[in-house]
Amino acid sequence: MHAILEYTYVDDYFDRRDALRPAHLEKAWAAVERGDLLLGGAVGVGPFTALLIFTGEDPLNAARAFAEADPYVTGGLVVSWEAKPWTTVVGTGAATPVHP
Repeated sequence: MHAILEYTYVDDYFDRRDALRPAHLEKAWAAVERGDLLLGGAVGVGPFTALLIFTGEDPLNAARAFAEADPYVTGGLVVSWEAKPWTTVVGTGAATPVHP
């Protein structure tokens, strides 16, 4: 099973992120080491959004818990966030692979 965590950043994200970035990245890498977080990063040019992909026994709760304690969220860099289940069907890591 997988889950997607989507962030929408404040407009002045680049001006404000430096103070919070080390703690945010430390939290993200700790989630990777636990096996909860597969990938994460900014989307497009801006960035005004980000996506983080979670996996494991309960990825949706892992994504929600990550967001609730993330310094980017608690520090006001994230305007809104949403965690959604992601049904993966194609790829070597797909939770429910479907082959033709």
